[in-house]
Amino acid sequence: MLFRTSIIAVALSLSACSSWVYRIDIPQGNYLEQKSIDKIQVGMTKEQVKFVLGSPVMIDSFDKDTWNYVYRFKSGRSKKLDMQKNFSIKFEEDKLISAEGDFELSENFNTPFNIPVPQNKEKITTKDEGS
Repeated sequence: MLFRTSIIAVALSLSACSSWVYRIDIPQGNYLEQKSIDKIQVGMTKEQVKFVLGSPVMIDSFDKDTWNYVYRFKSGRSKKLDMQKNFSIKFEEDKLISAEGDFELSENFNTPFNIPVPQNKEKITTKDEGS
């Protein structure tokens, strides 16, 4: 009986030290997708950017007009799966002026957001009005 108990105790203690320990994945920060980055444009307000990308992880203490979005993923399975992505945006007078980081900016990024549409001052008449 003592022999069986000692075998079971040794087997359990060895299995606890094996490499079969489950480790969880640890995601931290702002997970951004390229489709969200494609929606931002120069001239957007801070509130509009926050609506599209969410609140930033870090706002520079000395420069409130610089927002940093950081995402870090630490895999519990393999270090090859670990990743980190950074994205920084800058504002001037509450308007987005630049962005840079690990994402590509869309073709429309440099097109000012909500530019006023020029209005034609001439009155356009329809066929019914002209007769």
